Amino acid sequence: MAIFTPITPIKTELTQMIDEENCLKSIAHGSEQALEKVYNHYCDKVYNTILSYTKNSEDADELLQDVFVTVYKTAKSFKFNSSISTWIYRIAVNKSLDFLRKKNSQKRKGFFTSLYVKDSAEVKYESTDFVHPGVKLENKEEAKLLFRTIDKLSENQKTAFILTQIEGLPQMEVADIMKQSRKSVESLVQRAKANLKKELEKFYPERGK
Repeated sequence: MAIFTPITPIKTELTQMIDEENCLKSIAHGSEQALEKVYNHYCDKVYNTILSYTKNSEDADELLQDVFVTVYKTAKSFKFNSSISTWIYRIAVNKSLDFLRKKNSQKRKGFFTSLYVKDSAEVKYESTDFVHPGVKLENKEEAKLLFRTIDKLSENQKTAFILTQIEGLPQMEVADIMKQSRKSVESLVQRAKANLKKELEKFYPERGK
């Protein structure tokens, strides 16, 4: 029996197909219209991915804008060695991981400050009630626990799990995003599931039987 009910990602409206290569070449020459086309094509999916890391809509909005600012600034350096989709997702994942590293560093600093500095400012943590908006209503309580448990995974396990199991990307595409082999991604997902199962069984022991 599965330790948790699979999450259904947000279903976004189908966007019109765009000529990505020509758009990116136009962006490289400063075209904001071309950037808008690429943004409209990818923003929902990229936002959902970022949100799975940040668990906060305001942070996700900010990082989403940052992703496409980076696309605009670095379009000239794109060599078309991978798909544009892979490139954009890679930027989003890297920025999300950088955000979490910085946030965790601030938490540790704030924790020790609160221990040794009198009347130190309150340290704020992300809401433990976050639920990905793509989660079915009847699964919300389980999803809250799942996302808190995902935070305990290593960066690579977390990314492989989020991209394949929550965002529904094919393993081969995830392998390209992570610059790993497909076999490595498969192994990361298996280890992530095993670690999640072990942790979640503490809360749902009957499901481990």
